[in-house]
Amino acid sequence: MIEQFIKKGYTIVDIEDVADIYVINTCTVTNMADRKSRQMLRKVKEKNNNAIIVACGCYAQVAREELEKISEIDIILGINEKNHIVDFVEKYMKEQQKEVVITDVMRQKEFLDFGTTAYTDKTRAVVKIQDGCDRFCSYCIIPYARGRVRSRKIESIVEEVKAIAEEGIKEIVITGIHIASYGKDFTDGTNLICLLEAINQVKGIERIRLGSLEPTLITDEFVQRLIKLEKICDHFHLSLQSGCDETLQRMNRKYTTKEFKEVVTRLRNAYPKVALTTDIIVGFPGETEEEFAKTYEYLKEIQFYKMHIFKYSPRKGTKAAIMQKQIDGKIKEERSKKLIALSEQNEKMYNAQYIGKEVEVLFEEREGKYMKGHTTNYMCVKKETKEDLTGKIEKVKITKVEDLTLIS
Repeated sequence: MIEQFIKKGYTIVDIEDVADIYVINTCTVTNMADRKSRQMLRKVKEKNNNAIIVACGCYAQVAREELEKISEIDIILGINEKNHIVDFVEKYMKEQQKEVVITDVMRQKEFLDFGTTAYTDKTRAVVKIQDGCDRFCSYCIIPYARGRVRSRKIESIVEEVKAIAEEGIKEIVITGIHIASYGKDFTDGTNLICLLEAINQVKGIERIRLGSLEPTLITDEFVQRLIKLEKICDHFHLSLQSGCDETLQRMNRKYTTKEFKEVVTRLRNAYPKVALTTDIIVGFPGETEEEFAKTYEYLKEIQFYKMHIFKYSPRKGTKAAIMQKQIDGKIKEERSKKLIALSEQNEKMYNAQYIGKEVEVLFEEREGKYMKGHTTNYMCVKKETKEDLTGKIEKVKITKVEDLTLIS
């Protein structure tokens, strides 16, 4: 969307600055996200009462009537309308009439391809390969906001990756709503590993990092083909959500803790330095002390590099929101703190093994006297230097660890 405005001659300013047009790309993953989206929409109007306010994205897609009640909003656009955002804004400038355009995303069958995009990050570019999700986890509204799985053509993705390489960017992140489902809607057998094999051949790109993965994707065949691709980063984010089978079943997740553990073993056998990260929800409806204890012990056993801990938040319109035995907020907080402490302990242990060793770092930005970047397995590294290393990959020796960051 930013690129569309830039191409038409508009200037992009910071959200805190006074602007003529504000675009709020809303989120609806939780009720809290909805509230924050509404607050932001009202907040920007206070900066410039005459500004044009655009609400788009997931919350706009699923809650049209709620947003129509907010008088500050001038234009409401759904998921599929974002690629014409400037046209809608310029139409409003001429007619000064409130515009609400939201098509039924559940009927969308093809990926809405924006083509090659602009890159604001000097060292890393995000490449979207698919949209939509067919999993329907009981706590999640996203399938209703983003529709069914729609995959982007390999040719289009490779073309964008080549353009990224020509910009001198060395690392790409493969992302989407549910990237493990890539190719599910194709009839020729193309899937995620086929795509990765094609991208791996693009000259100039040195690192391919994968976004969040469904564990069921990681089969023996997938890993055997993956390890042949030298550009794949040895960092995998496997979305677990709970270490208790009973809880996973209520969440409508499609795997067991035993199957998940097999995936972990598969990846650790294939990648000696692999860093595994995950998402965990605490306080899911019906999660007893016994179930939480199972999750805690399971996580101790798996020893993830990092865990992103979320306190369950009911989302209106999902099955979990109307489930019996909703958990008290204080209990959620206690469980969250326990898992955050465990995550930090794991991260310290993992980082400590690299003291005195050499690692390869893609440097991204300056932070005071340091240049900061990440390894292939996503450890944060700082090197004290006056030299600008932005965009460069260099080997450095780790001397110590400070606040979960490796120092060279």
